[in-house]
Amino acid sequence: MPKWGELIDLSPVAALVNIVDVLLVWFVFYQLIKVIKGTKAVQLLKGIFVIILVSVLTDVFGLDTIGFLMGEVLQWGFLAIIIIFQPELRRALEQLGRGRIFARTNVQENEERERLMTALTKSVSYMAKRRIGALISIEKETGLSEYIETGIPLHADITSELLINIFIPNTPLHDGAVILQKKQIAAAGCYLPLSESSFISKELGTRHRAAIGLSEVTDAITVIVSEETGAVSITAAGDLDRNLSMEEFETRLRKVWFGSEPEQVEHSIWKWGKKNG
Repeated sequence: MPKWGELIDLSPVAALVNIVDVLLVWFVFYQLIKVIKGTKAVQLLKGIFVIILVSVLTDVFGLDTIGFLMGEVLQWGFLAIIIIFQPELRRALEQLGRGRIFARTNVQENEERERLMTALTKSVSYMAKRRIGALISIEKETGLSEYIETGIPLHADITSELLINIFIPNTPLHDGAVILQKKQIAAAGCYLPLSESSFISKELGTRHRAAIGLSEVTDAITVIVSEETGAVSITAAGDLDRNLSMEEFETRLRKVWFGSEPEQVEHSIWKWGKKNG
């Protein structure tokens, strides 16, 4: 920053340097946020933000006592952070030395995606072969809290074994939908809205109609395993893809869950008619 009385350099080169400087700072902050996302450091940042906000308010309203306390907290807080988060800071420095500090998040995300895909694929394959009916909905951007509240809360890690056990016939939770939220099984035995479309084939049961109904009002993905035939289907963005092989199922699920938007080659009405014809 120029000192008082100094002229500000307004040349194009200086402007470009300043723009690059700001962009680099924002890039570093963005990557750091990605690194700490999903860790306990996020809660720490929230606490620091609250303390800074309180400090600003004490200055505005002239609250000297609270301002003094906040000043002490800020003064000694950084030392406390270094002590409390010493293991995390050490790992970050080690990764920085290996040149992997910013790549770590992408690696972890890819590993988590593969774990989730493996769990879903394994459980669906098992249930399809044994004709165990299943209805699994995956929350995306639109919240599914109102439907989660209709079921039994679980908040468990997503594993193929747990998904299979939930849908075993005559067990307490097998009737209804399982909803996956933020890499967890949020609830089981949930009720989904039934579609009232007159274009849905009469041969489709309640599970398919509920899956289509949810896709009509949210951006959720729903996986259906037919109890009668063992056929595997996926609904997303109002479209129903039926009778998928396991290879087709995995490809389609990966695309609508982690990839781009579903292809809108044909409207779902025509797809139902052609596949039922």
